[in-house]
Amino acid sequence: MKKQNTKGEMIMYQALLFDLDGTLTASGEGITKSVRYALEKLGRKAPSLEELEVFVGPPLLGQFMAYCGMSEEEANLGVKYYRERYNQTGLYENRPYDGIKELLGQLKEKGFQLGVASSKPEHMVREILHHFHMEDYFRVIRGSVPERLKMTKAEVVEEALKDLGYEQRREEAVMIGDRKYDVTGARTAHLACIGVTYGYGTEEELKEAGADFVVHSVKELGRLLMEER
Repeated sequence: MKKQNTKGEMIMYQALLFDLDGTLTASGEGITKSVRYALEKLGRKAPSLEELEVFVGPPLLGQFMAYCGMSEEEANLGVKYYRERYNQTGLYENRPYDGIKELLGQLKEKGFQLGVASSKPEHMVREILHHFHMEDYFRVIRGSVPERLKMTKAEVVEEALKDLGYEQRREEAVMIGDRKYDVTGARTAHLACIGVTYGYGTEEELKEAGADFVVHSVKELGRLLMEER
């Protein structure tokens, strides 16, 4: 796809960075059930699974603190309990979105450089992509480092850009994600961002965060990315 930059030049995106949860896979069930498990172990009343979808996308530690009003110490314990369930069960309560694997294959065939940039711990990102036979579509797979609990989305994006060799070619790269955290992470890294509403974020959320484009289906995403390709 082509986009006009601030100098009036037409830029063709070459590198596509995808979020995982809510963009490549519908992972809400496993995440929300694991958050509920953690809250119950902490002796807290758990909201409905639908309400807990706010945990799909953002870094886990910060969301426990922001959404539940936890101290950092309690939030760290929440992350520990969450992973007790998620690492065994929640990881697989998940599925690729309809048509996403076909789209990735088409994009790779067209010569796009594909990467994943997720706030989820990197070993889990790799396990999920391997489980669904999706890892071979991507040149680069980046997630957060468990030892760096405060690692931001922008930091993950920066590492993915570096691995792809686009640090000095940011105008040719775009982030694709379903939540405001993807947009703000892209903005902090000076990247354009495409928001998708078929995941867990809304059009209003994505537009308010500053998404350059918003699409509502995998098919629409494919049409946008391969426009004039």
